[in-house]
Amino acid sequence: MKLVTYLKDGHEQLAAYIDGYLFDMELLHPDLPNTMSMFLNYWEDALPMAKGGEIMVQEGKIARSKGILYDHEHILAPVPFPASCRDGYAFRQHVAAARRNRQVEMIPEFDQYPIFYYTNHHSIQGPGDVFCMPDHFEKLDFELECAVIISKQGRNIRAEQADQYIGGLMIMNDLSARRLQMEEMLLNLGPAKGKDFSTPIGPWLVTLDELEEMEIPPKEGHVGKSWNLRMQCWVNKIQVSDGNVGDMDWTFAEIIERASYGTDLHPGDIIGSGTVGTGCFLELNGTGRLNDPSYQEQWLQEGDVVEMAIDKLGWLSNTIMKENDNFSLLAKKK
Repeated sequence: MKLVTYLKDGHEQLAAYIDGYLFDMELLHPDLPNTMSMFLNYWEDALPMAKGGEIMVQEGKIARSKGILYDHEHILAPVPFPASCRDGYAFRQHVAAARRNRQVEMIPEFDQYPIFYYTNHHSIQGPGDVFCMPDHFEKLDFELECAVIISKQGRNIRAEQADQYIGGLMIMNDLSARRLQMEEMLLNLGPAKGKDFSTPIGPWLVTLDELEEMEIPPKEGHVGKSWNLRMQCWVNKIQVSDGNVGDMDWTFAEIIERASYGTDLHPGDIIGSGTVGTGCFLELNGTGRLNDPSYQEQWLQEGDVVEMAIDKLGWLSNTIMKENDNFSLLAKKK
């Protein structure tokens, strides 16, 4: 099923998306929690009840008139207050292209183990306006990704069992301020300020049962579920990216195995895939310069509309806005 969080009377409200309408959880079953955080904490009991309510809507036992039009509501991130947010590095095509464009060899460690970094889980947001400071516009970039949500607690999870800990999939845009990112990473720490200002996800969380028909084998030598889901991005209605979730070399199961080693994963933890091949301007600009020395770089500007789509996972749209503050960290650099 598709789980949506929207703004109702000034508070978050969890609902099911059914044929263009939102049905609050309590309409599907009176015992269901009305926030995603609580739903995730009682996932194994709550999900079957919610799916039962969805069937009742489809069979007409719950009147469709009780739903509200999705397009009329203020949609939030499906998981508006995640417990944490890790972002992986799973697509070899993206890593290899970015390194080729910098004229450095492909790093062999990529094929040895999956890696991730922590980003700011308090900066998760849904569709809508993204507010950026002046320094963010120094090479502001999108990153087209898929993400999973952890739906039960686990520790030292083996990859062979890790898919059981995934609640569902959603679109993720790992927005990046490249100048801040590259400068701070010269000190071998980060990324931090280049990444922590906004990470849009959504518009909904799709549970794994809806994606069964799209499952494909993982890459040779890898373990875990993979899905044939096309990934696309447009900036101001011009398509710039085209990839597939099935292109992930490291699976979410393998990233979960590494992430849970010696530590607990909790319901509400988000794990991103990393950028798909062609999924950011950093890679596209590098490829463009390599093929044409006169290539004009492109970065996100105020007013740009970034739209992302992944098969079965919906459409995530964000508009880039300027914050009403001229403060600059780069201007304070010694």
